[in-house]
Amino acid sequence: MIQINGQPAPDAIGQTLAAYLANAGYTPAFVAVEKDGVIVPRSQYAETVLSDGDTIEIVQFVGGG
Repeated sequence: MIQINGQPAPDAIGQTLAAYLANAGYTPAFVAVEKDGVIVPRSQYAETVLSDGDTIEIVQFVGGG
């Protein structure tokens, strides 16, 4: 089972990180992604395939005043 931000996400298995982010409504320029405890460089989102057993954390940056 894959977990994304602490929640099971079985539908994400087999997708690239770029595809998952797009389908989930994230803007890649405004997120940081950690896969199994390692930060994934934005340049590798399209090459990084989500697999069974992965733990993914997505942090979205927001502006404020």
